[in-house]
Amino acid sequence: MSVLDRLIAAVTPPESAEARYEARKKATEAAMPGDWLDLILQHHMDLEDAFLEVRSAGGATARKIALKQLGVLLTGHAIAEEAVIYPALADEGEKTHATLGYDEQAMVKVQMALLEKLEPMSKDFTDKLEHIEGAVLHHMCAEEGNWFLDLKQTASAEDQVKLTRRYAEEYNRYVGADAPV
Repeated sequence: MSVLDRLIAAVTPPESAEARYEARKKATEAAMPGDWLDLILQHHMDLEDAFLEVRSAGGATARKIALKQLGVLLTGHAIAEEAVIYPALADEGEKTHATLGYDEQAMVKVQMALLEKLEPMSKDFTDKLEHIEGAVLHHMCAEEGNWFLDLKQTASAEDQVKLTRRYAEEYNRYVGADAPV
């Protein structure tokens, strides 16, 4: 882990598993089946599973394959949030949350690019992967804990429908059936 990675980790210690659980529970209760928040929560769980796949991969080749899939999921999810959800947050008066969301996701993209350069079975790789996962978990906890709950409460019913449609379109364009081959 680099000096910068250690500094960031010291300044922003991770939330407890209990705090993440409570945030996820609140967000799940606020979500409606198939709405934008429900989709995001499912994608958050998919990301958690993808991190586990990378960590548990049995060799360098398997780890590279799992890392590629994690990268696709992270990028598709980030693109959808950045194109749809963060602008809606800003429009509803939450410019600080929107800006922080953009910044955190940009940092994860940079760190993922650096991770790809490391030997997949090395300690440096494992350390950086853990740092990235911690940053992603912190980010998801903030979104689930209040950012998205606030948007769920303030956006109109019509906007909620638009958010769902547009979020799904953006995500699927990168990750789903609409993704380029």
